[in-house]
Amino acid sequence: EAEIGDDCVLLPHVVIYRGARIGRHFFAHAHAVVREYCHLGDNVVLQNGAVIGSDGFGFAQDGEGRWRKIVQSGPAVLEDEVEVQANACVDRASVGESRIGRGAKIDNLVQVGHGSAVGENTLLCAQVGLAGSTRVGAKVILAGQVGVAGHCRLGDGVIATAQSGIPNDAAAGAV
Repeated sequence: EAEIGDDCVLLPHVVIYRGARIGRHFFAHAHAVVREYCHLGDNVVLQNGAVIGSDGFGFAQDGEGRWRKIVQSGPAVLEDEVEVQANACVDRASVGESRIGRGAKIDNLVQVGHGSAVGENTLLCAQVGLAGSTRVGAKVILAGQVGVAGHCRLGDGVIATAQSGIPNDAAAGAV
């Protein structure tokens, strides 16, 4: 029950789960995964080991202190012209969706947490981590190993240099 558009290439060991919808000119390198009910636009590239729609890190403690899994049923959505590099992950959401905007580029070993949104033409460089429900504007550049706390909002054009930690919202154009 997956839908894959015209002129797509799936190299060995690519896995497309049930209900996934993928546009035209998709290119998936070996070991890329698109999980159930995720949506990918046209001209999307997934490098080796990229995972789109893995479960978000959602757990709640029960009355006895044990961690119980929270169902992560919302899809991950990649708009047109997105590229996700090797071993990067875009988690699915527990509520709503996770979304990567048109033209965004996600480098190796990047983690996009559940329910996050990344704006158009944004760069997430090596080992960036976005905690759940983070909102990143358009044309943002987060250099290598930037970490963003959950539920933060970064305005359009924000630039964070390598190994920065962002614990709060950042206004548009902030460096």
